[in-house]
Amino acid sequence: QVQFVESGGGLAQPGGSLRLSCAASGFILNKYHLAWYRQAPGKEREWIASIFSGGTTTYGESVRGRFTISRDNAKNTVHLQMNNLRPEDTAVYYCHRPLYPRDSWGQGTQVTVSS
Repeated sequence: QVQFVESGGGLAQPGGSLRLSCAASGFILNKYHLAWYRQAPGKEREWIASIFSGGTTTYGESVRGRFTISRDNAKNTVHLQMNNLRPEDTAVYYCHRPLYPRDSWGQGTQVTVSS
């Protein structure tokens, strides 16, 4: 059974950093396209970053240059390093396999950016 467990969220000040983790189970992570999404209150879920099986990464315009997606194959985990955080980054963050919409979504991890 495919599962995603996100962690690492919390409260950060504007300009600060957080590192999110997503532990995946039920499949070998480095063989698939993985992505991070976020959902702010009252808004639709937004794609923000992807890492492909070959290691190529791509980012949404709102986070490009500030966030970095990476993976740890030994731990079957994908990370999101978030730097220079802004209040508009406040959201619940999720990871998922974009090409497998039937996969269950994890609980997400809350990120709040506020002074």
